[in-house]
Amino acid sequence: MAKQCEITGKKTQIGGRYSNRTRATQFNPCGKTKRQPNLQKKRIFVPELDKHVVVKVSTKGLRTIAKNGAFATLKKAGLV
Repeated sequence: MAKQCEITGKKTQIGGRYSNRTRATQFNPCGKTKRQPNLQKKRIFVPELDKHVVVKVSTKGLRTIAKNGAFATLKKAGLV
């Protein structure tokens, strides 16, 4: 399964290692690099359903759950 947040949709990004100034003045041997999202596997209790749900969520997604509530966020993401 892809490394993607189930709440926010964040996934792996591909980018360079050097700034544009460094790239213009010297040889760049490294090429592209992957930047992975900060994913956590969390078990969240949903009181409306009276059960636990396991989600693979980024830390920004955890803040969204804390702000809007577990049931509303999971329902909007289509996980409940």
